[in-house]
Amino acid sequence: MKEGFRQSMAWLHTWSGLLVGWILFAVFATGTAAYYREEISLWMKPELHSLSTQAVPPTIAVQQGLDYLSKRAPQAVRWDMTLPDPRNASLRLSWTDPTPAGETPNPRRRRQTATLDPATGALTAPARETRGGDFLYRFHFDLHHIPVLWGRWIVGFCAMFMLVAIISGIITHKRIFKDFFTFRPKKGQRSWLDAHNASAVLALPYHLMITYTGLITLMFLYMPWGTQAVYKGDTNAFFAEVFPSRQPANTTRTGSGVPFADLAPMLAQSAGRWDGDAPGRITITLPGDPNGTLMLTRDNGGRISVTSSDTMTFSSASGALLSETRDDARPAVQTRGVMYGLHAATFAQPLLRALFFLSALAGCVMVASGVVLWAVKERQKYAKKLAAGGRVGWGVRLVDGLNIGSIAGIPIAIAAYFWGNRLLPVPMPDRIANEIMMFFIGWGVSLLAGLIWPTRLMWVWQMALAAVMWMALPVLNALTSPSNLFANALAGRWALVGFDMTVLVLGVGLASIAWVLHRRGNKPVVRKPAGSPAAAAAATAASKTAPKAAPQPTIASVTQEAT
Repeated sequence: MKEGFRQSMAWLHTWSGLLVGWILFAVFATGTAAYYREEISLWMKPELHSLSTQAVPPTIAVQQGLDYLSKRAPQAVRWDMTLPDPRNASLRLSWTDPTPAGETPNPRRRRQTATLDPATGALTAPARETRGGDFLYRFHFDLHHIPVLWGRWIVGFCAMFMLVAIISGIITHKRIFKDFFTFRPKKGQRSWLDAHNASAVLALPYHLMITYTGLITLMFLYMPWGTQAVYKGDTNAFFAEVFPSRQPANTTRTGSGVPFADLAPMLAQSAGRWDGDAPGRITITLPGDPNGTLMLTRDNGGRISVTSSDTMTFSSASGALLSETRDDARPAVQTRGVMYGLHAATFAQPLLRALFFLSALAGCVMVASGVVLWAVKERQKYAKKLAAGGRVGWGVRLVDGLNIGSIAGIPIAIAAYFWGNRLLPVPMPDRIANEIMMFFIGWGVSLLAGLIWPTRLMWVWQMALAAVMWMALPVLNALTSPSNLFANALAGRWALVGFDMTVLVLGVGLASIAWVLHRRGNKPVVRKPAGSPAAAAAATAASKTAPKAAPQPTIASVTQEAT
């Protein structure tokens, strides 16, 4: 605190952001994509592109699912149906086969799935094995190739640093609202600072919300002491009390072959209790058994809280209402549910979801400009040494290499993941793992190249490569699927149209960055000569006729006054 409170906060802001900036950029970028994980998953399953886009009444969709499951899995202990919604037009089914005698029960191992066209009940063409958008969603808090708990602790640690960086940045900034409207291009370090300030202030409420709620979503991992003290370490008892509707149901059969009761009265009764809302999920336990149950779960798409949902449980044999749960969670549980819903934007309609997406992109710009700004400022300290033909320190070179490998590498990695989805053979063994490996290969090659040669030219090459990979995705889709951008627009498949248009816009943005870096790299620096006008004119003429020195492939060429 020797330099004053604001100067201390500036130091804290710089280092709390820099030390975790590269991981934060990866988390922000993949988390941004996760806002459209349903649309990404649909694009990555071209076998489903021909599904009808017309809305199907819940009664028809549920009956189609029951007809299929009755023929395919009559002895299953549980059926699950996820009904179509505006973001996913398919009817998704799953069932759990009974555990053979003498085998340890493992519901996940016995679980099978199928996807139907809700309008016709026809089984869709087997979709290729892919994690789709779920991989990007899981990566942004699990980091994949490391143990899950380690990944979540690392991401939580980085989020805590991010929260410190945001708060200290607010304290440090004297003209936070004035600089929101200020951007001075071609001004070197000043331009980078303006970009950093504008992207930070533009979505400041979002940045605070997304960082804090990200920590809340994993609060039981980061703050387990209360649970351990009250429940004596029995976490299963804790979750059974907090989330009673998620507990496993009875799986002991007493009979079979009992027909299902009429669905229409059950759906009508639930609509009357739920202000006209339809169910989003249906769970049937012990289908065909006299003691079987059918539970309707209210569609949670328009509600902020995701902790609990309204449910109605009927006898699948008689149709009688057995029990009903209302969203009456206690304040602490409801608060956690609202925080989780805000973070994942599960409630957001198209326009609001787009606003979340744009705010997250601003967060990516904020993190990227922050780590690059540090490198630009540090490089200025080596100005005299560079003028004498020297080199900058290894720390600055390391930061430059990591900047390239993260800021340019993550777009390349995500694009490589999409390309791998279409180019890898559909029947390939372990296809999901190989598809994900394309992401890490793209990222690893980018990072290695950036560390070996951290120059402006490397920035240009990698940004240009990322731009080409992103802009070519609609063409790749047209060549490897039964649909294309124009056909999807005519058929009203707006999720696929939105994906193609988004990747085109992002590709154009990356291409613009590559072009600006290329032009500024080739533009000579003209300094104003001192002295009389005649001497100034002579010096200017001499600078035009003097032979140009060969460019030095050093770190100084990356952002000479403006990268």
